[in-house]
Amino acid sequence: MSQAPRTQGPSCLGANPSLVVEVGTNQIIQNDCKIGKKYMMLSPDKKLVTSRHLSIIYSPAPSESQIPSVFSRDFPGQPKHVEDTTPDELLSAVLTAVLQDVKLSPTQLGDICVGNVLQPGAGAVMARIAQFLSDIPETVPLSAVNRQCSSGLQAVANIAGGIRNGCYDIGMACGVESMSLADRGNPGNITSRLVEKEKARDCLIPMGITSENVAERFGISREKQDAFALASQQKAARAQSKGCFQAEIVPVTTTVHDDKGTERSVTVAQDEGIRPSTTMEGLAKLKPSFKKGGSTTAGNSSQVSDGAAAILLARRSKAEELGLPILGVLRSYAVVGVPPDVMGIGPAYAIPVALQKAGLTVRDVDIFEINEAFASQAVYCVEKLGIPPEKVNPLGGAVALGHPLGCTGARQVITLLNELKRRKKRAYGVVSMCIGTGMGAAAVFEYPGN
Repeated sequence: MSQAPRTQGPSCLGANPSLVVEVGTNQIIQNDCKIGKKYMMLSPDKKLVTSRHLSIIYSPAPSESQIPSVFSRDFPGQPKHVEDTTPDELLSAVLTAVLQDVKLSPTQLGDICVGNVLQPGAGAVMARIAQFLSDIPETVPLSAVNRQCSSGLQAVANIAGGIRNGCYDIGMACGVESMSLADRGNPGNITSRLVEKEKARDCLIPMGITSENVAERFGISREKQDAFALASQQKAARAQSKGCFQAEIVPVTTTVHDDKGTERSVTVAQDEGIRPSTTMEGLAKLKPSFKKGGSTTAGNSSQVSDGAAAILLARRSKAEELGLPILGVLRSYAVVGVPPDVMGIGPAYAIPVALQKAGLTVRDVDIFEINEAFASQAVYCVEKLGIPPEKVNPLGGAVALGHPLGCTGARQVITLLNELKRRKKRAYGVVSMCIGTGMGAAAVFEYPGN
């Protein structure tokens, strides 16, 4: 896989859409770090979907300057493309792109942490291979982390912690997932004693059933779920048609084999998971996917996706030494626990904690990027917190864009900051997701305005 030439997209974002984020000095993550991020996804029907890029800086001191680079993400090919695109290739593509974007020598990296859910050992071997495919030398260490759907954010926290502790000045936090190639049904080696503890048993409940549990327990109707899913598709389609995603795109070229075994090169440069023709009537015709008589369907659930994200973090002094300005603030980050059998409610409990740490309320926030693992849980969280619908996922969410487990959080960050940048005013935004086995994570960002 290689990075194809990049083109500057029109102007939803303005001429210089890169972002920088600063961390508040009294918040959970108190270190200063710079972030550059790339994101690539594949859709559930095995189509290459997208790659996103963002340059960010974390710092305790405010600044309104910008980084001269562009947001980017990639474009889907045909269904069989993913079969030839392994997670190490996906990760290598984004690692390489981030370093090239900020013109950083890989020898300056002090550590790399990769979030992954489905690969053996959280993808530690795969990630190290990706590192070498990206020409990052063996002298740079690497670790892997798995906190389910927030693994990418956990990797950020791990690298940020290393910077805060003085272990190094620059690190790379990543997330990668190949849901099409990995075994998603094997819980690994676990004790038979789990039957003795209800919560332990609940950790093995299929995610689709937890969605049904949320819908039944909290009265989220099929119509509400389908309406939410339709809105996600419509918002994503509208954003795509206006070119709002184009400025984020870094085309990626990969080699694929067609049905006849013929090898050819394909460049991925635009989302294919978005379905503009979606209607309430069409969604209503879909059968329940997980339970007879249920309400969770393929149409109101997130797309099964493949993808990778890489985020460069650096101490403020190092960022200044490299001439990288600061454009925003990461105000807080929080992870909480909830019952495993209704794991999807996690954001409803993580968001208030993150907001409290940032000294904010729901009314202070302009945009909430809440992962759409299932429409049932997303609707519950929005209603529970009293969030105005127009503030939720304004460019669409995982129902339309996909949910590659290990890097979803990174995708949400780029989508959030992309939109805040486009609005050209000081504002706060929240990124949040539910986490399998019963957790929720949330982060609060501030964009200082142009």
